[in-house]
Parts: sequence; C-alpha cells; structure tokens
Amino acid sequence: MTNHWRDIKNADLILINGANPAEAHPVGFQWFMRAKLDRGAKIIHADPRFTRTSAVADMYLRIRTGTDVAYFGGLINHVLQNNLFQDVYVRHYTNASFIVKSGFDFKDGLFSGYNPAKRTYDIGTWSYETGADGFAKRDLTLQDERSVFQLMKAHYSRYTPDVVSSITGIPVDQFNKVADLVGQMGKPDKVMTIVYAVGLTHHTTGGQLIRSGSVLQLLLGSMGRPGGGMNAERGHANIQGNTDHAISWEILPGYLKISAPGQKNLNDYVAQSAPKKSDPNSWNFFGTNYRKFMVSTLKAWYGDAATKANEFAFHYVPKPAQNSSWMSIYDQALKGKMEGLMLSGMTASSIGPDVNQVQQALANLKWLVVMDALPTTSSEFWHAPGTDASQVKTEVFLLPATHWIEKDGSFTNSGRWAQWKDQVMPPQGQARHDHWILADIFNRVKTLYQQQGGKFPDPIMHLTFDYKDPSKPELDEIAREINGKDLSTGKQMTSFANLKDDGTTTTGDWIYTGSYPDTGNLMKRRSGIQDPKTNDPTGMGFYPNWAWSWPLNRRVLYNRASADLDGKPWDPTRPGITWNGSKWVGDVPDYPPTMDPHDPKAWLPFIMNGEGVGRLFSNGMVDGPFPEHYEPVESPVTNPLHASNSASPVAFLYDQAAGRPNRFGTATEFPYIATSYRLTEHEHYVTQHVPHLVQLQPEPFVEIPWELGQAKGIKTGDKVRVSSKRGKVEVLAVVTKRLGSMTVAGQKVFQIGIPIHWGYVGISADADPNHGRYWLANALTPFVGDANSRTPEFKAFLVNLEKM
Repeated sequence: MTNHWRDIKNADLILINGANPAEAHPVGFQWFMRAKLDRGAKIIHADPRFTRTSAVADMYLRIRTGTDVAYFGGLINHVLQNNLFQDVYVRHYTNASFIVKSGFDFKDGLFSGYNPAKRTYDIGTWSYETGADGFAKRDLTLQDERSVFQLMKAHYSRYTPDVVSSITGIPVDQFNKVADLVGQMGKPDKVMTIVYAVGLTHHTTGGQLIRSGSVLQLLLGSMGRPGGGMNAERGHANIQGNTDHAISWEILPGYLKISAPGQKNLNDYVAQSAPKKSDPNSWNFFGTNYRKFMVSTLKAWYGDAATKANEFAFHYVPKPAQNSSWMSIYDQALKGKMEGLMLSGMTASSIGPDVNQVQQALANLKWLVVMDALPTTSSEFWHAPGTDASQVKTEVFLLPATHWIEKDGSFTNSGRWAQWKDQVMPPQGQARHDHWILADIFNRVKTLYQQQGGKFPDPIMHLTFDYKDPSKPELDEIAREINGKDLSTGKQMTSFANLKDDGTTTTGDWIYTGSYPDTGNLMKRRSGIQDPKTNDPTGMGFYPNWAWSWPLNRRVLYNRASADLDGKPWDPTRPGITWNGSKWVGDVPDYPPTMDPHDPKAWLPFIMNGEGVGRLFSNGMVDGPFPEHYEPVESPVTNPLHASNSASPVAFLYDQAAGRPNRFGTATEFPYIATSYRLTEHEHYVTQHVPHLVQLQPEPFVEIPWELGQAKGIKTGDKVRVSSKRGKVEVLAVVTKRLGSMTVAGQKVFQIGIPIHWGYVGISADADPNHGRYWLANALTPFVGDANSRTPEFKAFLVNLEKM
C-alpha cells in the first residue's frame, strides 16, 4: 500500500477491483465503512461475483475477469477528454510534460521495438528526448505532440464507453455513472483511493492492471495524499514483510536488484541497477544512495570479510544467469534439471498452476524438504490419490515447524506497519522454528565445508552469524541486525539516511533501518486509540507511536505530493505534510524536513524516481510504457482493440519438458470463463486441519450462474465436473445469482467461480471416499506468467462444465 488501512476512512471515493475485502479482509474493511458512514464516501465494486463487499457498495459492476486495464483505460480517457485531471499536479508532479524520443510508436497492439522471435521488446525508444545538459526535455504547456500527455491522450482515446463495455461486459450506462463520479475527483479538495488484491495480480497482464489504476490516480492528483493512493490488500498477515525481505528471487532486501552476470564490481552493479537522474530537480534518492544501501547490506552479511579492498565481498553475491521465479523452478524440475527443493510455509502441490505438472515436477526431484506445521499436499504428494508411490523416486523429508502462534516476531501488514507479536503458546511436539531449522542446516553445511572443503566456500565460511546461540537465533536479535549498526560507535542506526558506503555501517534491510534503535524495539509500541488526541495529533489516523512503518515510520508514501507548490495541503481538512515556514510538519515527510518549497532548487515530490515525478509513461515495465488491454491467454473472444495481437505478446510461455508443450484450451472445447478466489472461513489450505472451520465450509464447491445452471439442468447440491485443458475438479454445485451472464464483444459469456481451499490433505479429504482426488482447484489453471513478475494467470482461464 502507498497508504495504510486506517487511511481509507479519509477517502471520498473508493474503487475496489480484484478484491473482496468484506470477506477476505473483514477487519480492515471497517475503514471502508467508516469512509462511507462518516464521510459519505461512495464505494464502487467491480468484480465477476456479487459478494458481501458488493452488498454494501454504492455501485456494483459485474466485470469480466482480467479486463481491468480496459476499465481503468476508459476512466483515464474520460478524465483526459473532459479536462478533469488535477491540472497543477499533473503538470508539476507527473512526467506528463516530458518529451518522448522520436521513434516511439504503438500500432496493432504492439509498442515499438518488438521482436517476435524472442517475444520481447527492445525498450530503447521508450525513453525521453534529452537536452545538451543530459536531462529530459519538458513542455509544461503539455502541447508538444511527443509529450507524455499528448501520447497518452491519443493512446487512451480508443477506450470509449462502447469499447470498454465490449471488453469488460459492464453496460455503458453503468460505466458512464462511474466515470462521472471519478471525474469529480480531480479537484484539489477531493481524493479517491483504489484498493486491489490478487484479483488484479494473478494475470499475464497483472503488473499493467495495477499500473493502469496508478496512472488514473496520478491524473486525479490522488497519489501521495491521505485518503488516496494505490493500496494492495496482501493475502496473509506478513506477505508484505516477506516481500520487503526479498522472498522474491530477483531482489535483495529493501528492493535492491539481484546482481547479474557480467557485473564484476560494485560500480558495474550500481550503474546497471540504480535509477538515473533525468531532471535537475530530481533528488533521485534511491539512485543516489544505492551504493550505500548495498555496501551496508554486504557489511551486515559478511562482516570483517567485506572490505573496501575486495569491493565489500560483492563477488560473494550470486549472479543468476536465468529466471528463478516460482514457475521457472518447476519448469526446470520438469526438464530434469533440478535435484532438490525446500518448501517452507507453502505447498507447491496446491498453489501452483497446472498442479498435475507441478506434481510431476516434484516426482522428478531426488529430494524434497517440506518445513511446515502440519502435513501438506506437497509433503504427501508421493502417495496422493491416483499416484503410484512406487514410481516416485523423490525422497521426502517433513520437518515439523512452528505455527506463527508458537513464536514471537513481527508481522508487516498491507499498510507497511511492522507490529511485534507475542508467542501465544510454546512449540508443540518436536516442532522447531523455521529459522532454527535453517540455522541448524547452515551450521552443518559450514562444518562440512570445514571438514571436506569444496568449491568457493568463502560465502558460507564468512557469513556473519553472531548470535548468542548460533543454532537458535532469537527473532529479537535478528530484528536488531535488520535495523543495522554504526560500527564506528557500536550504536544502532536510527535512519537509512546515515548509511554509508565506506564499510562503517550495516543494515539487514535498509527500509527497516530505524525500527530498532538503541531506545528499543519500536515495533512493540502500542500508543493507540486509548487516547486519540494525544496519540493521533493530526487526526488523520497516523498514530505515529503505534508500532512502526517503513520507511522511517512514514504512514503515506510520497507525501510531498499531498501539498501544493507552496507547501500548503491541497485540502486543508486532510493534510499529509505542511510547510510551516521553517519545516515540514504532519506525517514523517517523504522529503528533506527543512527544504523550502520556494527554493528554485527544491526537489520534486517523487523522490525515489529518477524523474522526481510520478510516471504516467514508464520504461520500467517490459510489456509496455502505457498499460494496454490484452486478453488472457485463454479467452472466449479476440481482443476488440487489436485482434492480431489479442493476448499479451510478451506473456511468458514456458517451453516445458520435451514433448509437453503449453497446454492451452480454446473456447470451442471450453466455453466458460473461470476465476478462483478465497473464502472467509479458510486460510488457504492450513485450515483444512481445523475442525471448527471445516464444519463451517466442509466441502469444495463451484459457483455457477443461475441462468447457466438452468440451461444445464444443474441445481445446488448436484455434483459437477469442471474441466480445462489441464485437469478437472469434481465437486458440488452452488447455483447462484451472484454470478450472471454478460455480453462481451457481441456474444453472451458466463463466468464460473472456484474457491481454492481444498485438496487431498485434511479433515474433509480424509472423510471423502476418493480422498479429495479431484479437489485441487489449480488442476485447472494455465502454466503461463506475467512478463514482468512471472505471476501465474490464476484468475482467468477457460473450462467446460458437466453435470455428473
């Protein structure tokens, strides 16, 4: 989230796309209701299903899954064509005035630079025209035909209400009502928020689905402001913390890039990784400090072995030559190119797309380690229903790990608030903490290197492990290490602004620097609503002494954009930060605290970008500088905008094991759209072991539109088979009017809803005669990824439906 949960109460208009917060995030949903009841805010929910969120929304839009770029694109077009954008904000706080290089083009669904053989873009033309000073040229009148503003206006002019309706299935009159409400938000005293979840993420165009909402928010001047922003609802209590600490293969902690082949030293790494300054008034804070953050991280990892003479042990850091994202790992296993795998807190056999292939990938391994509190479909895959255990060569180790209630530590929620929690109960049985298991394995591997030698042992032998008990590190010790230390004084760091590149400072994750100073663990703070006047002095819901939020306890990112050119809040009733004549007050400023906004050299508001402003046009995405609608890989219709390039031309298509090409179906075989989702009563798959929750939602089911059920002779309680090109589920039907038909590209289409929570492990599966053999929802989903993130397309695929 650019903002945070409580801040949603400050919005005038709330767009919810790809999310069902009333059911999936019911505690956080109170702030939507506070906005509605206290401020009179309007809630607009766009979703394939009518849900409990829809029930309290002011408008519900039945949208075809995966078409949100067209929806947001239509709203962008409405705002641009009718001059409803926040004029001063757009001219001065976005790159609307930047001039794009000659040669950039878009035609028939393709941006300039496309290579059909490689299915990739050369993004050389996706950049700015520069002047003699090396900075981007700008036209603040926004009239230059090569300005971002004019190119964007032309690009989205195709997204008329009729076209939007044809793609999304939203009737024109309903879309126009939404457009009218959104168009009112471009005024300084209005602010809108967009809230989304994995319903936007899980597509081959997931990155651009989200970016299209961000572009709209920049045009309205709603980014960086209380009540505004682009706000992701994370799927678990600590998914945000996982991402921050580099659970994703392509980043290091704090969103530093993983080093790449050919980078021989830190200079190479920084030159190829850090953003470049493209405006004289851009602070480019990330780019300017990239080396300091990296050196301080290396110093934390390798201690005395990281010296200036050896480039702070930069050569120890892996430089992967190939993509190592989730699907790529299993693709390698399918091809017999991977020997072993460790799974911790996730089950590949349930959460992977095309799980029949994932099961085969696991069977191709020599060994598999599962670290989990309870048995999972991955730990038990070798004797799953229909599997001949004698043919599985994989040696499986189930290491009992503690559940989160059995340990202390921090959760970082969707709003970036790191909150320390207590241990509720001691570990049960032989369970050990995940970090103890990993520490034990690390120490054993280190001993083997000491005893037997091996290739390039230095990164293992020199890794710092300075804990009271190296086999059982305490989470409090790790939290102090993540914060970082000034080695010259021995004191804990208080700000990442003080990190250095000379080897005298450390950090485990620079964005968490300041969370644990010498005064104590700030994540434990609990000064909250017991005294609102004292604990929330601005009245905006910041509560600065409740827990700690990165970066530097800032509650709204890019909050310099919450004030006008003179430093006054766009809306005095909802200040983010304010210039009082000598300093910025309010939230922790995302800006130098004493920089006078009237200074000609004052930094632009989006301090992390090379441009210093929000990007309406960006070469940071590999599938296009402007979000564009592309059909899901499996779709019942061709793209009305460009039939010759219907789906994303750069979606990642895996060339799987020999003789096993991508398995995609057609609308002729599989005429119905399917999407997957979660239920309130279950947390992914772990709660299949919890009797009371199993009683609440005991059996898997699919939701079928009432009209389709009538045509198929299916009623609630009937057993049905839902099949795709990849697999099938055989479950009960729930026939409902929550789903309905829609007209898309001139034809009637139906969408089917599939909850994801069941498999062949747990109480319900044990009670089933077939032991949950055909309950894995992801047996249906395609093995294909977003071009940027390789996120699978879980939310839009084609199926057939049969009554059994």
